[in-house]
Amino acid sequence: MTGSREVGPAATAQNQIFDLVMIKPTHYDRDGYPIQWLRSAIPSNTLASLNGLAEDARARNVLGPQTELRLHTYDETNRRVDTRRIIRMIRKSGGQCLIALVGVQSNQFPRAVDLARPFVAAGLPVCIGGFHISGCIAMLPELPADIRQAQEMGISFFAGEAEEGRFDAVLRDAMAGQLAPLYNHMNDLPNLQGEPAPILPQKHLSRTAGSLSSFDLGRGCPYQCSFCTIINVQGRKSRFRSPDDLERIIRENYAQDIRRFFITDDNFARNRDWEALFDRLIALREGDCPNIGFTIQVDTLCHKIPNFIEKASQAGVRRVFIGLENINPTNLIAAKKMQNKITDYREMLQKWRDHGAITAAGYILGFDGDTKETILRDVEIIKRELPLDILEFFYLTPLPGSEDHKNLLLDGVWMDPDMNKYDLFNRVTHHPHMSDAEWEEAYQAAWEAFYSREHIRTVLQRVAANPVGRPSTTLTTLLWFKLVSAHEGVHPLEGGALRIKHRRDRRHGLPRENPLVFYPKYWVGSVVKGWRYLTEYRACKAILDEVLKSPDRYAYTDLAIEPPEADEFDALDLYHATAGGEDAVARKRRNDAIREEVKLADA
Repeated sequence: MTGSREVGPAATAQNQIFDLVMIKPTHYDRDGYPIQWLRSAIPSNTLASLNGLAEDARARNVLGPQTELRLHTYDETNRRVDTRRIIRMIRKSGGQCLIALVGVQSNQFPRAVDLARPFVAAGLPVCIGGFHISGCIAMLPELPADIRQAQEMGISFFAGEAEEGRFDAVLRDAMAGQLAPLYNHMNDLPNLQGEPAPILPQKHLSRTAGSLSSFDLGRGCPYQCSFCTIINVQGRKSRFRSPDDLERIIRENYAQDIRRFFITDDNFARNRDWEALFDRLIALREGDCPNIGFTIQVDTLCHKIPNFIEKASQAGVRRVFIGLENINPTNLIAAKKMQNKITDYREMLQKWRDHGAITAAGYILGFDGDTKETILRDVEIIKRELPLDILEFFYLTPLPGSEDHKNLLLDGVWMDPDMNKYDLFNRVTHHPHMSDAEWEEAYQAAWEAFYSREHIRTVLQRVAANPVGRPSTTLTTLLWFKLVSAHEGVHPLEGGALRIKHRRDRRHGLPRENPLVFYPKYWVGSVVKGWRYLTEYRACKAILDEVLKSPDRYAYTDLAIEPPEADEFDALDLYHATAGGEDAVARKRRNDAIREEVKLADA
């Protein structure tokens, strides 16, 4: 597929070496430089999953007993990928290899192709997998131009998931020099139980923000949100790992001094085995893994599952990410997010708060019903009436693999052709009721409003008044989201500590900057950002100290944390700022009345 390979003296008929180079690419900033950090935030779950499969393949000698399978893993968010050095390494060991670009999302696809260019030019086999490839194959009538052009370069693609021996076949094909143009497993999603544990070497985890790793316990989602790619890539039928799988994952990571974990499942609350999984974590915490902690993602109905939040707290869940998405029911219905009921939001958030969890919610800006004015109005309602610690704003983005993207494409609606911008932090379409400038201004103003010092004080007062709250950790999280969104030009979920740039790594097609321009701009910019970080930290730390020293710290209350009352549906702006909100209240009252009638009839 990629031409002949040089075979060096290190490879012999009796003892071959096969280099598997697994790279999780980053994407480019607005100046065309890879987004990299001295320390990144969260390790890549996809890289951990593929590395676990590769470790298992090596243990089983899938390339034969005479072949040594060497594994090399790169998370480009915290490690430079020097393609020239990698090519020299491969040639020195004999030339047998596979370059696997893993977990490639749409915004990472241009960078993945640029990384592939020198490998293909050197005659080395390259395969790209991830959501961009899988989503396009799942939803589009034909492959888009960027994928076709990459195929013409000689790049192979993998669609679907690699468990149940599928990765073995790719390795063997690469070894034989017969890598297929496309491995399409979208119609045959694998079982996860008993599959190798996601694991990364300690050297990777040391490049992240602490003793943190990530893994998945389930894939797929039963809901139908039109902006979502997961339902079309991972399917609507959920598949799960077992409690034994979970324990193995925890113990293998614990042996590397990993204590904190991000469970990447899109919605852990819909895992039918959630209780058995939580019980296993509780047993581990009560046994020889006492200080493990977790972040999970849930839906807005999780509090209605009996004992879910209680068990989550006992299992060590300290942060929860909630797909709130919007507080206007009309927007939610238009996006097929029917499961979200704004009449449940306050009760759900207060229950998590009662158990000491830091709550973070995703919030999408740019539904058809939005305007700049309504967006800023709704942010103020959230600040005043919902006890949220963290709010993460996203542009409504038609990601390849989503129903939204497919419909816009088929209707001929303009979408930005540059996949690098599809990171939810850049506008890639036009809005029916806002100019491009208004939408962008509303997006920036939403970040600034929620993370104002005044509101940071309010959040810290709420947390400090809670006997099981964690004010210092909450401040650290607030500062992370405030500073990265304000000063780094990337979404906080892509942030890290100390931005790294390499002058020679600029995006393909862009000119290399003059050293006399690049280095002063980089170092002066770093110093300025550092000073701004320090200034903001000092100001917010002073707020925290003041809050903690307040004599009436535990007496603090406000509307968001007051217990729900029967008349709140008449009083709160959450329910009356929009016609959809009033309809939601009316529906709740009708449903409550029906339930009451059923109870009386049963009695």
